[in-house]
Amino acid sequence: MPTRKSGLKHMRADERKRLRNARVKSALRTLSKRYRTLLRKGETAAARALLPSLASALDKAAKRGIIHRNTASRRKSRLSKMPPAA
Repeated sequence: MPTRKSGLKHMRADERKRLRNARVKSALRTLSKRYRTLLRKGETAAARALLPSLASALDKAAKRGIIHRNTASRRKSRLSKMPPAA
């Protein structure tokens, strides 16, 4: 436990940040899973419509420091290269 008031403040702020980061990361996983599911089902039009919002969410998370910018770039690249199910 911190011995100073500022340490307690930091703990509270860190907990809020941790929860926010967890929500954003969970949303990113949900979006990418939805995208992969659409591709697997062969619904390429719906998947193509979802890709810009997924890329935007990855960019926003990188801008806020929740994920690294290279991670966001790598994920966008890999998702856009995914082939539709035959």
